[in-house]
Amino acid sequence: MLENRITIESRPILEEYLGGFLYGTSGLSFSSLYMWRNINDFSWQIIGDYLCIAGLSHLELETEEPFLFPPLTKTGQYDPESLHRTIEEAKKIFEAKGYIFSIRLMPVHLIDIIESAFPGQLQYFDDRPNYDYLYRTRDLIDLKGRDYHSKKNHLNYFLNHYKYEYIPLTSAMAEDAMQFIREFNLRKNLPEHEMKLLKMEERAMSDVFHNIEILGYHAGAIIIDGKIEALSIGGRLNDNTITVHVEKANTQYRGLYQAINNEFCKHVASTVEFINREEDMGIPGLRKAKLSYKPVKLVESHIAIFKADLKDGGIN
Repeated sequence: MLENRITIESRPILEEYLGGFLYGTSGLSFSSLYMWRNINDFSWQIIGDYLCIAGLSHLELETEEPFLFPPLTKTGQYDPESLHRTIEEAKKIFEAKGYIFSIRLMPVHLIDIIESAFPGQLQYFDDRPNYDYLYRTRDLIDLKGRDYHSKKNHLNYFLNHYKYEYIPLTSAMAEDAMQFIREFNLRKNLPEHEMKLLKMEERAMSDVFHNIEILGYHAGAIIIDGKIEALSIGGRLNDNTITVHVEKANTQYRGLYQAINNEFCKHVASTVEFINREEDMGIPGLRKAKLSYKPVKLVESHIAIFKADLKDGGIN
C-alpha cells in the first residue's frame, strides 16, 4: 500500500515517530508492528510532517480492507493544517488503489486532534474488539484478594505439583521455541481460514525467536523436564509499560498459564509499572479471560471514516 516495508533496519526511524507522542495503544509500538508485519501487511511512508502506517485488519472485516493508523508525529505536536495535508495525501493513495479510506486503531485522545484537521467531516466509531487491556504489574504478581482467588488456586496447584525453571528466552533457543509452537498448534482443531492465520503466526514467531536480542523483545520460557512448555514474549510500549504479544502454555499442566504470566511479570517488574495484554479481538472467551485478571484500564480504540464515504456505501 505505502512505499516501505517494516524491517529490522527501519526500526530507528519508526521508533523516532512511535516515541514522539504518548499513543498508549499496543499496536503503535515497533515490537508489535514488526511481529505482525506480514500477517497485517504493514507498510509505511513519511508524508509531509508525519509518518503514516497502513495495514490490513483481520478482526471484524469479512473482506481484507486496508486502513491507516493515525499519522505519527516525532515532535509531540500536531498542527491541524499540516495534518490535513498528510491525511488528504494518504486518502488519495487509498482511493487510487480503489479502497475506501479509514483511520483505525486510533486512541481516544487523538479524536480531537484529527477532528481539528477535518472539522465535522469524519464519523467516529467505537472499536471495542481492539480495546487494549492494561494491568498493574504488581497485581498480576501478587494476585491478592477475592477477585484473584481462582487464579491463585491454579497457580498454587502448579507450584505444588510440578518442578520447573523459568529462564530468559534467547535466540539460541529459537528452534526449541518453534518446536513448542508447532506442538501447541497441532493440538488445535480450527477451521481452514484460522489455520492459515496460525501458520502465518508460526512464521512470525520464527522470525522473532531468531532475532529476540537485536529487536529488543522481552521473552521468557518455563522449562519442565528439559522442554519448553510455556513461553511469553513482550515488547516495550513506553517508559512504564510492556506489552505481552504472545503467551502460550501447554494446558496439560494445570496452572501453567497462570505461572508463565506470573513469572514474566516478576521478571519485568523492576522496569515497568503496567502490563498491556493487547485486545480480545471480539472473541467472547478471550474477553472473559482478560477481564478476569481485572484490568485497571481499557485502552479505547476508534475508527474514523469520512462521512462522504459512508454515504457512498460505507465500510464492512
